[in-house]
Amino acid sequence: MVRQRILVADDDEAICDTVEDTLHLAGYETLRAKNGQEAVDSVRNQRPDLLIVDVNMPKMNGFDVVKKLRSLNIAVPVIFLTARHDREDVVLGLKTGADDYVKKPFGLEELLLRVSAVLRRYAPNDETTLTCGPITLNIARHDVQCSDRTIKLSRTEFKLLEYLLENKNRILSKQQILDAVWGIDFDSNTSVVETFISYLRKKLAPEIELMLLTERGIGFKMVDRK
Repeated sequence: MVRQRILVADDDEAICDTVEDTLHLAGYETLRAKNGQEAVDSVRNQRPDLLIVDVNMPKMNGFDVVKKLRSLNIAVPVIFLTARHDREDVVLGLKTGADDYVKKPFGLEELLLRVSAVLRRYAPNDETTLTCGPITLNIARHDVQCSDRTIKLSRTEFKLLEYLLENKNRILSKQQILDAVWGIDFDSNTSVVETFISYLRKKLAPEIELMLLTERGIGFKMVDRK
């Protein structure tokens, strides 16, 4: 099986070392660039499967790197890695053409989850299915089956269920879910996650009753019950 190749572009060598080591352990190949121009050149010449790029870099910042690549009709998936925490920067990054935006400091497990999600989103002719108990979700067809029923979900409900199934048997914090499904910062007191969890519970009842659990004060977990 051909290993997917990821370009890590950051002028901080320590961060590059850590990210590359983590990606290698997860089975990916890596490339490295220490400034924006090197990142553009490497993408053009090496054609990686994913670009993880810091926003603040010499010669060309991350936003300009992505703008340049898009102007060249290079549609490589992009995850911004940055210390900028302003909502305006997050929105700008996504508008520029990035697929995700990870803030420093970040957890390596969180980064791997985001890398996996972005790469899967771009997989050609993807017929990937996710299962958990009686629930089967087909990503390519945007189809959900529960026991013998077809479940109609909105786009956001589908993304939420997909994220829960990708991480079944794992507790996910409210912030992790907000970042993965909505992709833009919300006030920590927002009830949007709880609202959409409620929607899923209603549409997938009664099977999901003992599967989608609330871990009070922590988050939510999808449990695989046969």
